[in-house]
Amino acid sequence: MADTGSQLLLGSGLTVLSHPLMYVKMLVQVGHEPLPPTLGRNMFGRQVYQLPGLFAYAKHIISIDGKSGLFKGLAPRLCAGAVGTLVHSKVLQRYHELEQKEDGEAEHKDGQMSMEHVIKETTQEMVARSAATLVTHPFHVITLRCMVQFIGRETKYNGVFGSIVTIYKEEGVLGFFAGLIPRLLGDILSLWICNMVSYLINTYALENGAVGEMKSYSQAVTGFIASMLTYPFLLVSNLMAVNNCGLAGGDLPYAPAYTSWIDCWKQLSKEGNINRGNSLFFRKVPAGKKYVLEQKRFY
Repeated sequence: MADTGSQLLLGSGLTVLSHPLMYVKMLVQVGHEPLPPTLGRNMFGRQVYQLPGLFAYAKHIISIDGKSGLFKGLAPRLCAGAVGTLVHSKVLQRYHELEQKEDGEAEHKDGQMSMEHVIKETTQEMVARSAATLVTHPFHVITLRCMVQFIGRETKYNGVFGSIVTIYKEEGVLGFFAGLIPRLLGDILSLWICNMVSYLINTYALENGAVGEMKSYSQAVTGFIASMLTYPFLLVSNLMAVNNCGLAGGDLPYAPAYTSWIDCWKQLSKEGNINRGNSLFFRKVPAGKKYVLEQKRFY
């Protein structure tokens, strides 16, 4: 119980600190570009026209809503984090209780985990994460919609309970799970890619004692790579969560009414926007697009 309490406290703190970043990323994912591009230099020193990065975008939000404006949607996100941590811990605890009744070797004699053990632990983690995602997704949907209201200056989704009533009245129970499938798929693929690649690196590439210390970094590196590869699932999930929900940011000209998440994926791929919002720095103006300053929108 103490461990879970510590996880909740730490998780809440990290959520508060990272919320402005998630807020800006979400607005960029939707395609909201309120500021004109400026002439800057990319990481190679070459002059290019760039869209505003994280700090410039955050400054724009502060200029309109103040510093507190960077924390729209924080309450439902904190709820999601707390509930998700509890569900995740309970599922893993149940697995551990069942394992205590079974005998079996989890590791080789040299202390290196076997492939069977990696698959077993990854499967358990997959179930725990999926259960947590399933239970907390309604809060995630509310969080995203509260953020997107910045674009049209709406107040439709106001507070956790008020938003729950609004979604239920307009969309029914299914409205709470908009964008769930691509989110689950992305999480599952990312987890398996991370754990399996990390296992292969630790087993076959870093098995010598001289480089043994590098094994602790392999999980972080493979996690970053996995998140990059599965980013389109996150983008599609977030767009589907706000699509056609009665907000300006979920309707034309930002997005048509997608018939499914696959339709959303196909259209984003066709437009070359399948990785939109993946980076909040060095954001080069997309090739072949013009920026109309008077309307502050891409065409």
